[in-house]
Amino acid sequence: MSFSISQQMIKEWCGRLSFERGKAFYRSQKVSIDHFQPEPARVRATVRAGSHDYRVMLELDEAGLVAACSCPTLHSYEQYCQHIAAALLAMRDLSADDLAPQASRGTRLPGADGSAASEAQLTQGIFDLFGKPRPHSIGTRKALFDQRALLELEIICKVIPYGFRKSVIGLELKLGPKRLYVVKNIREFLKRLESRQPTVFSAHFTYDPESHRFLPEQEAILQELIRVFQHEKLYRETAGYGYQEPKPVGTERTLILPPFAWDKLFDLLGQAPGVRVQQGERTYEQFQAQTGKVPLQFAFDAGERENEYRLTVDGLAELTVLEAYGFVLHGGVWMRQSADACKSLAQLKQMLEAHQREDIAVPQEKMESFMTRVVPGLMKLGSVQIAQAVADRIVQTQLQARLYLDRVRERLLAGLEFQYGDIVINPLAKETNGQQRRNDQILLRDGEREQRILELMDNSAFTRTEEGYYLEDEEAEFEFLHQTVSELEKWCKVYATTAVKLRLHSLHAPPKVKADVNERTNWLEVRFDIEGFPPSEIKQLLQALEEKRKYYRLPTGALLPLDTKEFEQINRFLDELGIRQAEWIGNGFALPAFRGLRLLDSSQPGKTVQLGKALRSFLENMRNPDNLDFHVPDTMQPVLRDYQKFGFQWLMTLAHYGFGGILADDMGLGKTVQSIAYILAKLPDIRREKQPVLIVSPASLLYNWRNELHKFAPELSVRVVDGSKEERNQARKEAGDADVWITSYPLLRRDYTEYAQRTFHTLILDEAQAFKNYATQTAQVVKRIFAKHRFALTGTPIENRLEELWSIFNVVFPQLFPGRKEFQDLPRDAIARRARPFLLRRLKTEVLRELPEKIESLQATELLPEQKKLYIAYLAQLQQEAAKHLHERTFDKNRIKILAGLTRLRQLCCHPGLFVEGYEGSSAKFEQLLEVLEECRSAGRRVLLFSQFTEMLSIIGRELGAYGVPFFYLDGNTPAARRIELCNRFNDGEGDLFLLSLKAGGTGLNLTGADTVILYDLWWNPAVEEQAADRAHRIGQKNVVQVIRLVAQGTVEEKMYELQQKKKHLIEEVIAPGEEAISSMSEEDIREILMIG
Repeated sequence: MSFSISQQMIKEWCGRLSFERGKAFYRSQKVSIDHFQPEPARVRATVRAGSHDYRVMLELDEAGLVAACSCPTLHSYEQYCQHIAAALLAMRDLSADDLAPQASRGTRLPGADGSAASEAQLTQGIFDLFGKPRPHSIGTRKALFDQRALLELEIICKVIPYGFRKSVIGLELKLGPKRLYVVKNIREFLKRLESRQPTVFSAHFTYDPESHRFLPEQEAILQELIRVFQHEKLYRETAGYGYQEPKPVGTERTLILPPFAWDKLFDLLGQAPGVRVQQGERTYEQFQAQTGKVPLQFAFDAGERENEYRLTVDGLAELTVLEAYGFVLHGGVWMRQSADACKSLAQLKQMLEAHQREDIAVPQEKMESFMTRVVPGLMKLGSVQIAQAVADRIVQTQLQARLYLDRVRERLLAGLEFQYGDIVINPLAKETNGQQRRNDQILLRDGEREQRILELMDNSAFTRTEEGYYLEDEEAEFEFLHQTVSELEKWCKVYATTAVKLRLHSLHAPPKVKADVNERTNWLEVRFDIEGFPPSEIKQLLQALEEKRKYYRLPTGALLPLDTKEFEQINRFLDELGIRQAEWIGNGFALPAFRGLRLLDSSQPGKTVQLGKALRSFLENMRNPDNLDFHVPDTMQPVLRDYQKFGFQWLMTLAHYGFGGILADDMGLGKTVQSIAYILAKLPDIRREKQPVLIVSPASLLYNWRNELHKFAPELSVRVVDGSKEERNQARKEAGDADVWITSYPLLRRDYTEYAQRTFHTLILDEAQAFKNYATQTAQVVKRIFAKHRFALTGTPIENRLEELWSIFNVVFPQLFPGRKEFQDLPRDAIARRARPFLLRRLKTEVLRELPEKIESLQATELLPEQKKLYIAYLAQLQQEAAKHLHERTFDKNRIKILAGLTRLRQLCCHPGLFVEGYEGSSAKFEQLLEVLEECRSAGRRVLLFSQFTEMLSIIGRELGAYGVPFFYLDGNTPAARRIELCNRFNDGEGDLFLLSLKAGGTGLNLTGADTVILYDLWWNPAVEEQAADRAHRIGQKNVVQVIRLVAQGTVEEKMYELQQKKKHLIEEVIAPGEEAISSMSEEDIREILMIG
């Protein structure tokens, strides 16, 4: 502002009384500045007086002051009011910075210079932006309390021609208090209206949204016009570079309405007063709408020439067709029309205007086609009048359409005729005058119906001639007779010879399938009952079903449709059972009974498929294994929990039907004790048949099994086959009639030939993930052991890949799944459905409500400086090497080398002394561990400390020994008997710290004496860590178990932890489908862990 305002000036403008009252308002902070601009100085303000807000507008320049207020002052009052005085005082105290113009493009924004003043200005700007109430948009205040002056508004809705005989709709505005002012630039007006800025129309009138208003119906239209303007602006701003914008339609005072906005505006314009319509040179005072046909007349009469007729069009010139909007404008009246009608009217108008004609000549020979094809379309557009001289020549009667079908020499023949009264027409013949009527007759034909019939015939693969149709393709013939004929019967009468009727075979009785279990052979038998079909032909029919054919060709040549509801049910049933033609025996299919279990999750088969009593009982028993109610051994009754009794029933049920299975309960839920209950229940059979149970487990668990068997089933004769070769041979000789043999996987591989000579009653494979790789020698050996019943025990049936599940089932129940390659092609939901009856898995959270909580935490620490230098050097080298192999696609060949490099990085995280010779420094994680152990000791907690690196355990052990801290130690070299002794001593309360290698101590051990588990280093597979943690978090635990993972921050260990989170739900892929499966560590995993782009 280039000049200042003094208090004396304000007194002169407002008077002493208004000045004093204004000063009181200002000092009481009742004034808020809503908008300002510096040159010329303009201010909009709000003054709060009591419960009312008064709007003030000020404009000040060298010529003086112009001011207005919304308060009800008397017009005869020559000086300004108290509210204007308050606003002037506020304006006077505005600083030059406050009145600075808003930043334009390229202008430095407030606060950009970083000064304290600029920071304060920026802060105040944010308060102003969000802290003040938003101004009311137009049309939102209730008129009852709105004291703004009501203005008149005139809206001119006009048609604007453009291009080649095209038109658009535009709007223009006029407004004012009494005299109406033309809005010369409608876009600028809408822009200012949107931002609530005044618009100057003359020296005597300025429109101000704060002081003026319109009727609500009119303000709704203005809001919609603002939206149209915004869309137009966006389109112009986003037009591509080099885009040549066309010359604008209309003028600056006209806003073109796009078709998308017209429907809403059409309704608003119809409700608002002051809307005019301009069509051509005429203006209509009201906005009117009408429905129905347009006022258009088509007249037919005889032409001036002989054998000629003439169509005259009346009223087309007065129509304005707005095709894009779906409207026609006639005499200022808007008529909504269909898109087809608008298109036809627009084209008809263009054609007639191009030829400067209002009538069309139609020769006699084209009159029939004209009446058939053109007149029905004209009748949709307007009224059609036919002169009497023409009407007398028109023959109008109902169409009788007939289709004749016959079969001759393996051909389907078809003849078509259209009859109108005595006139019979062959629609395939060329037009001739041989038809039975006078030349001056005009036959009014049903063109729409004729066309529909011809389309159906043309779409049916027939060959067309002037005499008729013929079809030689059998599949196309079936499609026509089975599908198209029924559609044609809606439009014409169909006559078929006996040869055609017999071509489609229909069954008098619906086909039936009966499936049941033969309890003598324990096989599932499936039989079919199809009327008139011998077993040999039923097999061929089912082959057609399997091949997804649409029909079956009988020896007679008849075609039997296979897309009926009954055959669809049969096909679905065969698919669910996975039946193939090779399984056909005699007059049906014979399948292993377990295949019937695929019906467990199927919907009710319906009337077509009938399940026999034995099959229904079999399915019900597998759904509820406790239905068979096998007796739990008396000594186990008080030992087993309810869920363990269910597991016992499940094992017994599978054995009853001769099936194998996987007991995959969560770690610590007692898979061992459930197995012991099963062995006790089968003890009479074991001794009668002299076939012992063979238990195979990791070497570390041999004596754990022996102790558990002695504890829960002392009546069993148990023999552990362990030691040297001579000791093992002697143990087998002395086993004699022992009920249970126990050996390890490594020893089973060595002694396979001795075990292969025997048949065992049951083979129990503990920690079955030991043979998750089907290609290993262990997997091959355990598969070849002869046993009547086979069960796998594992808490992690899947660790990395679904293929691991196939490998375990391939040992315990090889008939369940196809070969490995076929298994890989099975959908995951199919794998889940098939495996579910033979895989029992319960989680601790589901069955052990009383089990204490397991609290897991991740503790990260930053590498020490000397440790970080080594880590960064090794990381850079490995990144470079890995990136090279990934780029050259030689990753698989160098996988082992890269993984070895990752192991080095992990060892550096644990302690550089693991492989760096002469390293004399410490390790951040090691120091952190010592602090954690001290806290645990002080709190009286008992700790299991796991590491996969035995040398790391040695470093930890040496440090603990130097401080005189006692501990137990177990790794892969600890003899099995010694392991049991150490575990028992720890569980009995001796010592507070147990160091274990992750591989040796992570499975099979019961260490519920601990309440804290520390995982010093992470393993690739989260399931291995879960196994380790569950040494303490299992049945018998009375305390909350704390699991602590130690991680070096910003290293591969953090990336490994992220990878673990992706793996942890893989088991549920089969148990509860829906989670994402993963494979073993991929190239993408390596990129992520090593942060290679």
